[in-house]
Order: sequence, then C-alpha cells, then structure tokens
Amino acid sequence: MRVLRALTVAAAAVFAVGLSTPFAAANPSDPLGGSPSGQGGNGGFGGNNGNGPSNVTVNPYSVHQGSTMQVSAAGCRHGGTVWSAGNFPQTNLSAGSIGFATVRIFNHASPGNHTLSVKCHDNSLVATHRFTILRGNGAQGGIGGSFGPSTAETAIGSGLVGAAALGAGAHVMRRRRPLRGRA
Repeated sequence: MRVLRALTVAAAAVFAVGLSTPFAAANPSDPLGGSPSGQGGNGGFGGNNGNGPSNVTVNPYSVHQGSTMQVSAAGCRHGGTVWSAGNFPQTNLSAGSIGFATVRIFNHASPGNHTLSVKCHDNSLVATHRFTILRGNGAQGGIGGSFGPSTAETAIGSGLVGAAALGAGAHVMRRRRPLRGRA
C-alpha cells in the first residue's frame, strides 16, 4: 500500500513538471522580451557601441492608465534615466550592459500614442521609443498577486486552520485512549 502511494505521488510530480514545460517554452525568459505587437526593438541609435542608449524596448507596447511598463535599453553601462512628459515621472535606468526600469503610467495620462526618452548618465545622447496608453484601468487578473486577502478573509482562514488543528488533536487523543487501556 505504501509503495502505491509513493508511485502515485511520483506520477503526480512528473505530470506537473510535464505540464509546466510547454508554458516555460512559450514564455522564454528573454529580458528584452520585445513587444507582443512586434513594435519593440530598435529605438535610438542602432548598435550597442557604448556611445549612448540603443535598442530601447518597452513591454508591453500598449499599457493602460495607472499600469506599469518595463523599459530596457543597451549602452548605458553606468545607468541612466527614462522619462515621458506628462505620462510618468522620471525613473532611473539600472546600470549594466542592458539597463532596465519599471515605470508606472499616471492615472490621468492622456490615451494615445506617446514617446519616451532614455538618456545615459555618462553622455548627452537621447534615444526614444514609442508606446501607446490605453484608456481606463486594465484587468486586475493573473495567477495570484493581484490583490491581497482582506482582513475578514485572513480571520476566516486563521479560524479554519485553528479548527482543523483542534480537530486533528482531538482525533489523535481519542485514538490514543483505548490503546492505553488495552496495554
């Protein structure tokens, strides 16, 4: 019986890993990511020759008011800044061969096509990239993390866990009593 349980658990684990493989292949961890609409890619001045920002990308290309957008750029080894007047505040670009910044679009930003600018800390060249702001708030969907539990949900969950612990303790104590009397 124990061997059957072990085999069942092992089969379930293999099944779970097998299911996750297509998702991992469909969502590569390319940090530049591109854009779903195919409009990411080259912004700025072309190749990464260390003379200013290049290959500016945004992800996603179309973003709702109040949402966040990932910006990346090559060529700013010492970091830089990203800005778009009236759409989001000036944000720091991380240092490295490819710099990243997460910007939050203002809730009141005007919908339509806009341009963001990227400037490295160590030179005065500026690269730009276009993006689109969509009207309204985006869906708060996803697999977890969208909203935290409310106070009531936390209290109910704690109560259920406590009741389960008490029930398990009572069950163990009831099972132990008759065994002591027989010995």
